[in-house]
Amino acid sequence: MDPVVLSRWQFALTTIYHFFFVPLTLGLGWVVAILHTRYVRSGDEADKRLTKFWGKLFLINFAMGTVTGIVQEFQFGMNWSEYSRYVGDIFGAPLAIEALLAFFLESTFLGIWIFGWDRIPKKLHLASIWLVAIGSNLSALWILIANSFMQRPEGYDPASVEAGRLLLNDFGALVFNPKAWLAFPHTIFAGLSTAGFFVMGISAYHILRKQNVAMFKKSFQLAAVLGLVSVCVTGLIGHSQGVEVMEYQPMKMASIEAIWENDPNEPGSPFSLLTIGDLTGRNKVWSLEIPRMLSLISCNNLDCEVPGVYQVQAQYEALYGPGDYIPLMVFTYWGFRFMFYSALLMIGLGGLAVLAVMRNRVQKMKLLALFPFAIILPFLANTGGWVVTEMGRQPWIVQGLLKTEDAVSVNVSAGMVLFTLIGYVAIYGALMVADVYLLSRFAKAGPDATDRGVIGETVTEEKE
Repeated sequence: MDPVVLSRWQFALTTIYHFFFVPLTLGLGWVVAILHTRYVRSGDEADKRLTKFWGKLFLINFAMGTVTGIVQEFQFGMNWSEYSRYVGDIFGAPLAIEALLAFFLESTFLGIWIFGWDRIPKKLHLASIWLVAIGSNLSALWILIANSFMQRPEGYDPASVEAGRLLLNDFGALVFNPKAWLAFPHTIFAGLSTAGFFVMGISAYHILRKQNVAMFKKSFQLAAVLGLVSVCVTGLIGHSQGVEVMEYQPMKMASIEAIWENDPNEPGSPFSLLTIGDLTGRNKVWSLEIPRMLSLISCNNLDCEVPGVYQVQAQYEALYGPGDYIPLMVFTYWGFRFMFYSALLMIGLGGLAVLAVMRNRVQKMKLLALFPFAIILPFLANTGGWVVTEMGRQPWIVQGLLKTEDAVSVNVSAGMVLFTLIGYVAIYGALMVADVYLLSRFAKAGPDATDRGVIGETVTEEKE
């Protein structure tokens, strides 16, 4: 057993577990804030019930995300101490700001919002949930700044490379890394689309069962517009990210499309709808492609040639020395397809939902029963995108500066990593089951469960 491989699996699994909760937290916080604003402006008790109902689901997801996120930072000291030593001067700054500023902001005001119902002025109470939503998204910003340094190193002292420990010499360059400011809006809108389909799915469930129909039509209408607009904007920003990846991480782009060699007789580069390769994964047997589409995605023109894996491998060997610089294609190729095809389905369903809202035919939608199942689509897209982002960078943990195999803790044995890996999988698996169970239970129960003292107040009498 290789401790590097086991450490990679450990971090990958815990990251996927954690990122299961993050986008929903980012997006649902805005939804709850909008609904709460609607209640303060209208004074309608139905808006209050909706706010509390979606707020309850937000709280469950937030708690699970917090628990799973803490372990992520522990691993930098446990399994990846060489990485922490090498980039700690740079990587530690945004993570410290995230914890001390953003996370404390959202946690503090979340407590005020939970226990502030009918105890503090309405507008102050409303401000608290907006600060929760802002704080959650600021947390994402600082984490993405840290991650973007791994993808596109900016702001370090070049002289410190040879010393074996990177030093920060330009905090502004670190914070305003172009990679981060493409990833941030992409993540925010991905979170909004996740929340949109989550709200649509649960609202559709209750509408189909004729439970609180008027209330859930309101939340469905909001979520339909939010879901469709957000997934479209996410795609547009994703295109900009593709252009950036083409320039700074060409191996990632080549592996996303499983392009081993370019066809000199074919102008431009095709986009693979589906490619089947041989058992080695290094030769295609059959493929369905759109000619020149990858050139448009990567370079904003139809004639650009995306370099193949073997071409980039030769470039990297010349630049960094002998070695294998090819990531695992099965993860990058299929991760992107999970993301891409899930997004297409979301656009289609979102368009149908908006059309039904405009025609006031939500209850009569023939495909309304699909929306509870469509909740899974943004989670598939988010996970696929994250896998592509991280796996496509391999074998680098910091692009061009530090390889993953050199970042693992030298004093941690394979047995120790395996033991903790099994422990994390077991614990996180239990947390995942608990999260899905609690979300499902309260989502099916509807606003009546919230009315019986779930959030912020104690009701002694059952509703008739």
